Amino acid sequence: MTLRVLIADDHDMVRDTFSMYLETSGTAQTITAGSLDEALKLMQQKGPFDLVLLDYTMPGMKGLEGLKAALAISGGNPVGMISGTGTRLIAQQALDLGAAGFLPKSMPAKTLMNAVRFMAMGEVYAPIDFMSGRDDPEETDFEKDLSEREKQVLRGLMKAQSNKEIGLDLELQEVTIKLHVKTLCRKIGAKNRTDAAIIARDAGFV
Repeated sequence: MTLRVLIADDHDMVRDTFSMYLETSGTAQTITAGSLDEALKLMQQKGPFDLVLLDYTMPGMKGLEGLKAALAISGGNPVGMISGTGTRLIAQQALDLGAAGFLPKSMPAKTLMNAVRFMAMGEVYAPIDFMSGRDDPEETDFEKDLSEREKQVLRGLMKAQSNKEIGLDLELQEVTIKLHVKTLCRKIGAKNRTDAAIIARDAGFV
């Protein structure tokens, strides 16, 4: 039986590669999406799918909030996560929330096909090397676009510090901190400083 799989990722190459692996091997028929909103719409209009795969850092995800939204409308069918540089902590949090698995984008084609079949059968998949921490990346997708200064400011926001307090800690003017907060919110898709702190916490940022 050929599976129906929805692959949601904002990188064309990742979507196309995963799709090609699964279709040419006869493992699955795939439908793709480039954002969480698009994926949720497809789940409602063309679901249920045997498996939904969501990229951890694509637009709309807000950490693991996107996983929760997809699980709520999946009709009990499995929803797995894929990530380029997610950490073991994030993978564990995703599995605890009910994800069917956590797939590093670097996994070989044969492993991917087996993992997809495994998750579609209702099993939970997480690579042992990855979960043991041997493959832990230096930084996550979430933080790789942030400058060192923006990370420092974000840590201040997570401590609920004011711009003035962050400025004193970093020996910077309050107006400079305000500018960093604005840039930071734009980069991570946060509505305000509180939202930025919540997104960062959900993304496993420390």
